[in-house]
Amino acid sequence: MKKISLSILTLSAALTASSALAYSCPTDMKAIDKAMVKSTLSMADIDKVKLLRSKGETLHNSGDHGGSVQALKQASDMLGI
Repeated sequence: MKKISLSILTLSAALTASSALAYSCPTDMKAIDKAMVKSTLSMADIDKVKLLRSKGETLHNSGDHGGSVQALKQASDMLGI
């Protein structure tokens, strides 16, 4: 019985964590969009940020939230946010 309870608890925690990550993607995209307007990066770097942001949105919409978070984090890091 303990093993079943522990398994259910672990599964529940994993699902909650992935849901939390999924919902942060739109917030991250908005922050990236806002930071790009004020950015002093070179055009080449801005293009890379735009590509990563677009990739993050595409991955988010397809359900790959881990990949989305990773791409959006790279874009955010480039912008210093």
